[in-house]
Amino acid sequence: MPDFLDAQRYDLFGAFWVTVQLALYAAAGALTWGTLLAGLRVSPVPLLRAFAALYVHVVRNTPLTVIIVATSLALHQTMGATLGGGTAKETGFRLAVLGLAAYTATFVCESLRSGINSVPVGEAEAARSLGLTFPQVLRHVVLPQAFRAVVNPLATVLMSLTKNTTTAAAIGVGEAALLMKEMLENESHAVFAVFAVFAFGFVCITLPTGLLLGWISTRVAVRR
Repeated sequence: MPDFLDAQRYDLFGAFWVTVQLALYAAAGALTWGTLLAGLRVSPVPLLRAFAALYVHVVRNTPLTVIIVATSLALHQTMGATLGGGTAKETGFRLAVLGLAAYTATFVCESLRSGINSVPVGEAEAARSLGLTFPQVLRHVVLPQAFRAVVNPLATVLMSLTKNTTTAAAIGVGEAALLMKEMLENESHAVFAVFAVFAFGFVCITLPTGLLLGWISTRVAVRR
């Protein structure tokens, strides 16, 4: 067995497990915040629309590494926030999840907004004529159809999120990219082999996600 695959020296499975956890927690946060942002972007209140549009344009066009580092510097080092983490390792992980979720939510918002625009206006107007409020129309009529229409774009966003977890290494989170950096420094004679191992690991994570969401998309597709 090659030295760089020695489990006593390098915890490959542990590093990829951290990557999976980062992706799952950040995906949950991004879907929640992105859905709320999409609702704000189509809100009848101009101030809410302006806030959501400004947030999306600013955050989406800021490099993710800058957001991750800024989150650590502003929240942890400047304000002393730990987000409930008891150790530096836990705090770094939670800060990385927050940064990833805040960034990815902008792409979720825009994907979902395109799904909202695909829902016939007459359906929303009919719901309003029945006495439903704007939040109720979104919840019961528009969003269910919008989500069904954008499963494929959301799948792309979530797979990109999995790959973007590598930026967490910038604040010392022990995920796959940080371990790869360490292995490249120590195993310079096996650079291509190390790259191949980590590329295969990310394929094993992202490919099943894409296949699952692709299957879901065909099952729930809106037929008009």
